[in-house]
Amino acid sequence: MRYRLTFAAGLAVGYVLGTRAGRERYERLRQTAQRFAANPAVRNATDSAAQTGREAASKAAGVVTDRFGHRLPGPVNERVRSIRDQRHASARDGWGSSSV
Repeated sequence: MRYRLTFAAGLAVGYVLGTRAGRERYERLRQTAQRFAANPAVRNATDSAAQTGREAASKAAGVVTDRFGHRLPGPVNERVRSIRDQRHASARDGWGSSSV
């Protein structure tokens, strides 16, 4: 599914950039894309994907710190630890993610 969506997006961008249909066709395509992006199902899917990505990144940061923390340079280790601490704090406050 991801490859189909990527292909469709590439096809749309290629058409818009390569077309000689004029401004009217461009505006129709832009409006269609805006309606698609405003669709609640699409927004829910993107929010869900973003949340899953944040969770995976948080888990990966924890694994990296646990396994390789002693080998990482000090500033990198501190940054990973601060990100991990922020994730744990947001999970404890009951509000979920800190993104808007």
